[in-house]
Amino acid sequence: MKNYSKPKTDNWQGRKSTKNLYLHEKVKYVPLEEIPEPPKKSITLLGYACDEGVSRNQGRVGAVDGPDVIKNSLGRFPNHLPSAVQLYDAGNITCTQGDMEAAQAKLTSSVCSLLDKKQFPIILGGGHDVAYGHYHGIKKHLDSKKEGKSIGIVNFDAHFDLRQNTLNNNSGTPFYQIAQECKEEHIRFNYLCLGIRKDANDRSLFQTAKELDVTYVLTDTFQIQFLDEINTWINAFIKTVDKVYVTIDLDGFSSAFAPGVSAPSPMGFTPHIVLECLKTISASGKLISVDLAEMNPKYDIDGQTAKLAASLIHHIMDLQFP
Repeated sequence: MKNYSKPKTDNWQGRKSTKNLYLHEKVKYVPLEEIPEPPKKSITLLGYACDEGVSRNQGRVGAVDGPDVIKNSLGRFPNHLPSAVQLYDAGNITCTQGDMEAAQAKLTSSVCSLLDKKQFPIILGGGHDVAYGHYHGIKKHLDSKKEGKSIGIVNFDAHFDLRQNTLNNNSGTPFYQIAQECKEEHIRFNYLCLGIRKDANDRSLFQTAKELDVTYVLTDTFQIQFLDEINTWINAFIKTVDKVYVTIDLDGFSSAFAPGVSAPSPMGFTPHIVLECLKTISASGKLISVDLAEMNPKYDIDGQTAKLAASLIHHIMDLQFP
């Protein structure tokens, strides 16, 4: 299958038990086209092994190896999923000869198929260009039902990723691309950014955010002492949409927590505030799909960023499938 590689069993290792106490014992390795429609909603992990968008955006490459490293870290975590909930590793979407657009198109069809099969997709990146393909997979799934359901994007990130794609599509353009397509289709662009840094976005990007009516919280406010206020903004945003797609850019975290990313900074946010916000989003019952972007093992220290990514996934699974 083009732009795809099957799951690797050696990605999943850890402490052994006889009672499925760990996720590497729980997970099932199933090729993408063979993922079943289970009697109860289950979880599929799918990698997006592509950092072509990072390269085009003049970032430091290495995120292509992120999905497998995250899976390796996640496998060592304890398994608290209900026995009736299945956990699948469906392998990775791959990028061949720099054709990022083909990888995004493959991701779109894959996410749509998983949602059609009542799976809860968790996509592991890879550059943040993952968001373009992921969003369109959700949209394709919802549009097929002809119910006119709207999608709200919640992005935990230091960057707007609203760069214009005049020269090319890259890891900095996905939400601008989506916004322009929403405009063409006469539908609202619903976009909430949490953790935006002034030192990571130039004036033109703030102007673009204003023109597109983007709601955002700056990193100096995106702190645990302001949680009540932040939750008010999140809940107000969620009320305006039918489904919520969450995307977490790991370079939004301080490099004290996430050194292994494409664009690190010590000035980012902390895991605690993100975990609390995820509780609020999950409690809405509208969360349809999640991805993590910009995991770059090449620059990680003692697997710290991989462990953070795995912890976030573990937290999300626990919230969605208590």
